[in-house]
Amino acid sequence: MTDFKNSHLREKYGIPHNAVITIGGTVGVGKSTFTRALADLLGFRVSIEKVDNNPYLSRFYDDFSRWSFHLQIYFLAERFKEQKRMFEYGGGFVQDRSIYEDTGIFAKMLHEQGHMSDEDYETYTQLFEAMVMTPYFPHPDVLVYLEGSFEEIIQRVKERGRPMEQQTPISYWEDLYQRYERWINSFTACPVLRININEYDCVEDESSVEIILPRLAEKIHLVRAVRR
Repeated sequence: MTDFKNSHLREKYGIPHNAVITIGGTVGVGKSTFTRALADLLGFRVSIEKVDNNPYLSRFYDDFSRWSFHLQIYFLAERFKEQKRMFEYGGGFVQDRSIYEDTGIFAKMLHEQGHMSDEDYETYTQLFEAMVMTPYFPHPDVLVYLEGSFEEIIQRVKERGRPMEQQTPISYWEDLYQRYERWINSFTACPVLRININEYDCVEDESSVEIILPRLAEKIHLVRAVRR
């Protein structure tokens, strides 16, 4: 049996020790910071998106059309392996970004913008459905969706974003923001808990995330009752 750090908050709110919680939201919304803060409060492990070792990311920002398919296949493979790893460990994870955003937002956007060919997009979509959209793929207990105004998020990109993100045109981020809004409104793969970024401040006070724990526990208990 896997050992977990003791957490009185996890026990206080009745959050299962083997829960898997995924954090979603557009670039710049603060997913990684929130992921670490929530994991610390619950005594969970973190699953952080592997960006620094991605062999395609910087090349993608230089030439979307040349590298979009390669980038999406890389992300799909990495997220699939990570999803399996979390459940094989026995849960107890907070994950930065879901596998569902890749196909529902990024690959679709790149295809519609002409950066991914019809053939590449069809190949990617078929692979995603074969790997993820099956009864055997382990879905998280809940997706915590972080949201705020476009103005707030673009300011965060300007202040905290990577150089390649700061050099990307505002129109790209605006399109991405709108796509996230449409995507989350129709998302059904697992329960969703929507959290406004103004409800907490992880930078100044990590414990401020505790305010969402009662709602988080409720979502998890509801889905587990249905799955029984």
